Amino acid sequence: MNQILDSIVIALQAVWANKLRSFMTVLGNIVAVTSIVTVVTLIQGMNGMVADAIVSDVGADSFTIQRRPPILNEDDEERTRNNPLITIDEADAIRAFSPMIASVAAQAQRNASVSYRTEEVDNAQIQGVTSSYLDFSTFSVERGRMMSPVEVERSQLVALLGWGLADRLFGDINPLDKTIKIAGINFRVVGVSEQKGSFFGNSQDNFAVIPLGAYQRLFGARQSLQLMVKPVTTDDMTTAMDDATVAMRVARRLKPSEPDNFGIFTSETILNIYRQVTSGIFAVLVGIVALSLVVGGIVIMNIMLMVVSERTREIGLRKALGAKRKDIMTQVLTESITLSTFGGLIGIGLGSLAATAIAAFTPLPARLEMWSVILGIGITAAVGLFFGAYPASRAAALDPIEALRRE
Repeated sequence: MNQILDSIVIALQAVWANKLRSFMTVLGNIVAVTSIVTVVTLIQGMNGMVADAIVSDVGADSFTIQRRPPILNEDDEERTRNNPLITIDEADAIRAFSPMIASVAAQAQRNASVSYRTEEVDNAQIQGVTSSYLDFSTFSVERGRMMSPVEVERSQLVALLGWGLADRLFGDINPLDKTIKIAGINFRVVGVSEQKGSFFGNSQDNFAVIPLGAYQRLFGARQSLQLMVKPVTTDDMTTAMDDATVAMRVARRLKPSEPDNFGIFTSETILNIYRQVTSGIFAVLVGIVALSLVVGGIVIMNIMLMVVSERTREIGLRKALGAKRKDIMTQVLTESITLSTFGGLIGIGLGSLAATAIAAFTPLPARLEMWSVILGIGITAAVGLFFGAYPASRAAALDPIEALRRE
């Protein structure tokens, strides 16, 4: 143990004595580990943000039925282009078909202008919902209340505003019971949601929720709905999805040989698609890291060969005094691993700083994972061990007499 500690101290002294040479030696390792830490930190931060946004939009304990699947290949694009519109009757059919389904809500959405007195917001998201929307609400009310089922069923002209939309329209004024105009029609504000924040720089609070009947009077009924379906329990998710699929096929009189002419998915479906995209980024990262590590390892091997050559007399003297082959190999390998790991530590620091800076000046989030730090240290230590093995074996194989003769 003392020998290893002495070798580490000798290696650190050599690093300090030859700062520029040491930095150039481990530059490949620095680039590799900086890449690992930066990309992993950003991707992990994005994973958390995307997961929260998708679960908030779709719901963790429900699934969604819409006119077309969320992801389409070329064949699906052509086949699903003329899919029938999702209707409120199909929502009723699904609800009545399966005892595994606790609730079905229908919604439609589009962008429109919203105004209050002289203030106007263009392109606010207007959501029309049925009375079951309370079972699927992914936000809480900060002021006022939710729309009541009676208000929704009677298609009353009431609205629940997102925090950002209310702030832009009213500022410090209390918006409750005030009259706003949505696409030129008066609506009474009954509540304001809690702030949800932004997603990649886009506000998630710029919306207004109104009864579906009022929405269809404003924008017309010739628009496909989106159905949100909640099973009795999350354990019944698969069965409920199967039942909903059968109910839709029966309602549409599809033959067994005909494919589904609608899309059905959960939040996990969207997350899996996102993970497939990020796995491609990781694949590119692996290529960059592997190339950097190979280059860095070759440089370390050459430097260690030079170090062995410079210390030939020292190695010969140690062997003449009784040092064994494994002692010499241990010393050289320890120095190689220490030098390589030193570059890894610099890379961890630079990667953390880079990710923090990106998060500070862009909408991208950052979340440093300890496993990426451990991975960076482990990889660089392995590079030092692998590429230091040849110089170590060369040093251990030196003949002490020939080594002592070396000038």
